[in-house]
Amino acid sequence: MEYSPTLAVATAAFEIIAAAWALTLPYARRFGSRRDRFGYRTVMWSTGAILLLLAGYQLTEVAICADVSAAGFLPRMAFIIVTWLPALGLLLVAEIQRPRSGFLHGCALVMLGASAGIVAWIALDRSFATASVCNAVFARYAHAQPRFQFYAAYYWVGLLGMAALSGYGVHTSADPRRRRMHAHVLVGTLGFVLPSILLSHFVPAARSALPAVMCHFAIILAVALAHMLWVMQAEPVAASELTRSAPRTRM
Repeated sequence: MEYSPTLAVATAAFEIIAAAWALTLPYARRFGSRRDRFGYRTVMWSTGAILLLLAGYQLTEVAICADVSAAGFLPRMAFIIVTWLPALGLLLVAEIQRPRSGFLHGCALVMLGASAGIVAWIALDRSFATASVCNAVFARYAHAQPRFQFYAAYYWVGLLGMAALSGYGVHTSADPRRRRMHAHVLVGTLGFVLPSILLSHFVPAARSALPAVMCHFAIILAVALAHMLWVMQAEPVAASELTRSAPRTRM
């Protein structure tokens, strides 16, 4: 079936708009220095970076499938882009957690270091990934085995870490705002990982295209993160309205 870029372009458009909002929202007046004691700015920056990377993969896939025979470095670029996602996801979880957790930040730093090493490896290893075929709405890649198994192990550790640590935050956070933020990350992560696994298991054409399938289902993560930002930006307004209405309250 001929590849159609419509889904990838539409997904990328949403993710770019959400990323632009996430990266400019910290400079809104309501998130001045007084509000930043909650650490909202770093959460927004991490969220914006994740959304930009998700959009970057979609646009790279469109460029690959426009002419697979001339894809060149683009398949490796696609994997370089998505390599950073688990590490930034763990960093987001660490930034959400309050009080600050040295353990969570340590996990994020380890994953960021591993990501940097893997990115260097992909950039130098010409056989790491080549585009094999584009089918309907996703691309399938050919990989050098068994080296790719190491990459897959890294990636799954990162995704499972995002789910496990955000779930831990939901369970342990005393602040209901932090619990909601962790819940958004947890739902978004499980919301794209589980359907991707099920689709690749039951649909033969998707079995060799799990990386691409996951990146398309990651729109669920993007929506969850965008909704998390919406809730965050609404909270200061509610607080200010409550403050203004307090003098009129009568017992």
